Amino acid sequence: MALRLSLAAARRPVVAAPRVAAASTGAVRGHAVAVDPTPASSSSSSLASDAQSGVRHNWKRAEVQAIYDGPLMETIFRAASVHRLHHDASRIQLCTLMNIKTGGCTEDCKYCSQSSSYKTETKASRLVAIEPVLEAARKAKANGSTRFCMGAAWRDLAGKKSGFEKILKMVSEVRAMDMEVCTTLGMLSPDQAKRLKEAGLSAYNHNLDTSREFYPEVITTRSYDDRLSTIDAVRNAGISVCSGGILGLGEKAEDRVGLIWEVSHMPEHPESFPVNTLVPIEGTPLEGNDPVPVQTVLRTIATARIVLPKSIIRLAAGRHTFSETEQAMAFMAGANAIFTGETMLTTPCTGWDADKAMLDRWGLRGMRSFEDKESVEVPGEAKAEAAVSA
Repeated sequence: MALRLSLAAARRPVVAAPRVAAASTGAVRGHAVAVDPTPASSSSSSLASDAQSGVRHNWKRAEVQAIYDGPLMETIFRAASVHRLHHDASRIQLCTLMNIKTGGCTEDCKYCSQSSSYKTETKASRLVAIEPVLEAARKAKANGSTRFCMGAAWRDLAGKKSGFEKILKMVSEVRAMDMEVCTTLGMLSPDQAKRLKEAGLSAYNHNLDTSREFYPEVITTRSYDDRLSTIDAVRNAGISVCSGGILGLGEKAEDRVGLIWEVSHMPEHPESFPVNTLVPIEGTPLEGNDPVPVQTVLRTIATARIVLPKSIIRLAAGRHTFSETEQAMAFMAGANAIFTGETMLTTPCTGWDADKAMLDRWGLRGMRSFEDKESVEVPGEAKAEAAVSA
């Protein structure tokens, strides 16, 4: 019996992801380091470098659709293998999101409780003062979050000069805490993006939400190309792009594929790709939408991981509706970031203690900040290599 087992083991293929060496820019596996992307003037050399590392910008939509439609377990296995080529699979980036200006937005996004177009329980408020924001950032850092995100319910920054100055101060002060800083403030001009970069902004969130084809069914006050223009301004300013979508808007599978395909053709893939699931809010046009099946979330995450191998895939809004086991499957499929903390804009968020306990049960750890000089060795890897060499 022992001999039979030994022979079976010998025939079983061993799959091992090669170690990823640090790049010349100082990037190392397991770090959220893509916070200062290559300037636009160097885009050709960046694309060449991407090609050498297996990152593609020429995906055909049919190719992405074939990945999405494949057998789910096989797709997750493939995504997990790709994930290990580019990331430390034991690390999850912990991000905290604070709403610094609630409600009163002139956009008509059909999913959003902060739109002035709909009657919801969310009440409009003024921009939060600086000190409460800094206190929230300190608390987030003390609880293990390495990225602090600030969201304001605005269409754009037109007529908000004093508010923008206050936000620049917030960005500067949070960056001084050795935290990564992200904002989402609506549409930006190139000059506004440049000023945010100078203040120390690490990343800017501007979701495409869905495919170009389905987008007009969800939003009419801002075009798809408006969103892409802001993303271009952010990238050209040297700020990392955070851009993903929302599942459960009434879209079809080809729209989820269209979203992933769209961002895959950007000059640089987004540093992070949030996968949100709709939290239906009473008073919005989408209040009656059905919950998103976990299989849909897993297919989307796994497909995004394969097509966007170096991007951070963030399991974002709606995560609280999935069980711990379902979230672990998402991590297996390639998700490596979550929002954690007291609240998430106007929807629920799992708290730090619960999330840290969950990660501990699955052998996962928080990702280091880009400022952190902690060793990047994977636990047990050095010992295993020493044993092999001995």
